[in-house]
Amino acid sequence: MRYRPIVAEVTRHDDLAEFWALTGDFFNADPVFHTIPIAAVDRRLNHADPADEPPLLVSVSEDGVLVAAALRTPPWPLTLSGVAPEWADVVADALAGDVELPGVNGPRESVEAFVVAWAARTGCNAREHMALRLYELGDLVMPDVPGTPRLATVDDIDLLSHWRTEFGVEATEQVRDEDSEDRSRSMLRISLAAGHGHLIWHVGDTPVAWAAANAPASGMSRIGPVYTPPEHRRHGYGAAVTAACASWARENGAEHVVLYTDLSNPTSNSIYQRIGFRPVIDSAEFVFTPAGD
Repeated sequence: MRYRPIVAEVTRHDDLAEFWALTGDFFNADPVFHTIPIAAVDRRLNHADPADEPPLLVSVSEDGVLVAAALRTPPWPLTLSGVAPEWADVVADALAGDVELPGVNGPRESVEAFVVAWAARTGCNAREHMALRLYELGDLVMPDVPGTPRLATVDDIDLLSHWRTEFGVEATEQVRDEDSEDRSRSMLRISLAAGHGHLIWHVGDTPVAWAAANAPASGMSRIGPVYTPPEHRRHGYGAAVTAACASWARENGAEHVVLYTDLSNPTSNSIYQRIGFRPVIDSAEFVFTPAGD
């Protein structure tokens, strides 16, 4: 069998609005699969923060037809939901030499293809940071758990910044330092100003769990983080606040409600399925380190 060689036009974009004008239909064709780039672009275009670093934006066209697109909005990794495995080499070629990447995330096949290509071109080492699964909500099942949800306000930032920091340290191996809660506080202010839903589960006057959901974009809302302090775990509060958050997202116009789980945590994977979430695709996040590390 003879294969036609790939002749691709690769473009690095400096303007996010221009990039989205070109790639928006491509991503919006499947807002569940492309949840990360859609939410990232929506936040940058509609709720920009002066502290935002410039994004990294790449598109690939073949015979005038868009076939791949990747973006990175610092401090997050490069996201590859828009790069099928056969285009990983092309994107790696376009970025190697003048771009440093902390890591990549996206569907596992695409990520693994890119990691191999990137390591070959840069000499970087790579390790898998997280194995993830994307879920979409079907029929929501509200758990029977004591307590009630409440929509958070700016008055809750001190509590939530502490919880956001604890979540980062526990779930994503973030390093806690003296600026950790300040960074969390800044992220929360941006999120609340953007109209995202932060739900706190209360038992009496005691806050016991928290979940957040993006304001719907392209009909999609993604839940995360979900956090229950250790002293309040194993009572169903995490499931309850997630269900309340999903209900908020649907009430605010989300046709698709999604979330990611860490596959190393079987408890959360089973909990989310019990309240109506169904698996969509397995994903991965890899981090890069310099050669020799």
